[in-house]
Amino acid sequence: MIAEWRGQPVFIVRRTEEILGNLKKITGDLSDPESKASVQPTYVDPSNRSIKPEILVLVGLCTHLGCSPTFRPEVAPVDLGPKWVGGYFCPCHGSHYDLAGRVYKAQPAPLNLPVPPHSYESDDIIVVGVDQENA
Repeated sequence: MIAEWRGQPVFIVRRTEEILGNLKKITGDLSDPESKASVQPTYVDPSNRSIKPEILVLVGLCTHLGCSPTFRPEVAPVDLGPKWVGGYFCPCHGSHYDLAGRVYKAQPAPLNLPVPPHSYESDDIIVVGVDQENA
C-alpha cells in the first residue's frame, strides 16, 4: 500500500515469514545492514527496520536524488539477477533496496530508505507521523 505523509509517499508492506527469512540471507550484500547510518526511529529493530516484523513502513523516496522506487517483490527476476530476494528498485539511477528498505552495496543511493515516525492505534491502524514513544 502507498499512503502519503507530508507530501511524500509512504510504503506499507506486510511481510511473510519467507520474506523475513530472505532478509537474513543478504546482509553481506548490503551497505548498512544494521541501519547505523540511516534514518529511523530508535524504537524500530535496526535489522528488519520495523516495530512489528511483519509490517514495514518506509518513506518511498530514494536517498540518492529523491525518485520513488518501484516495488519489486518477486524473487530472482531476469532483470535484477539471481540474488534478488525482493525489494525496491529505483528506476532513475538503479539503486536497489531490500524489503527492509536497506540499500545494497555499490549503489548510487548512500543510505537506506527512511523509516518515518509511526505508531499503532490498533492492530489494523498505523498512524504515520506520531512517534511510538509519545503515542
